[in-house]
Amino acid sequence: MSGSEIIFLGRCLLVVSAVRLGLTLLSYNRVRSFVTRLDAHQCASMGELRRVAWGVAAASRFVPYATCLTQALSGQYILARQGNASTVRIGIERGTGGQLKAHAWLVSDNHIVLGGSIDGFAHLVDHGSQ
Repeated sequence: MSGSEIIFLGRCLLVVSAVRLGLTLLSYNRVRSFVTRLDAHQCASMGELRRVAWGVAAASRFVPYATCLTQALSGQYILARQGNASTVRIGIERGTGGQLKAHAWLVSDNHIVLGGSIDGFAHLVDHGSQ
C-alpha cells in the first residue's frame, strides 16, 4: 500500500470506530444527525466511491460489531467530508421462520457503495445528506 492509502485507511478506521461507539452509546438519530450535518451536494466519482467502499470495508474488519449500519453511516460521513452526497438506505427481508432481517446500504447517485445487493429486501427508509 502507498502512504496515502495507509493514511486513508487510518482515517476510515477512526471513523468506523467512532460511529460504532456512537451507535453503542447514543441513539441512531443522534449519530445520523452528526453524520449528515455536513453540506454535501455533489456526486462522487466512481473512483471515490470505490476508495470509500474499500477503506470502510477494510477498517470494519478491525472494529468489533461494525455492522452494515455502522459501515453505511461511516461511508456516508467520509463522502460528506469530501462534499459528496449519499444516502443510507434501510430495508427488511423476511427470513426463515418469519423473522425479519434488517439491512443497510450506502447509495450514492444510484450506485450501491456498501452493503451488497438490494434484491429480496423491501425498502423502508432513506436517510440522505443534507
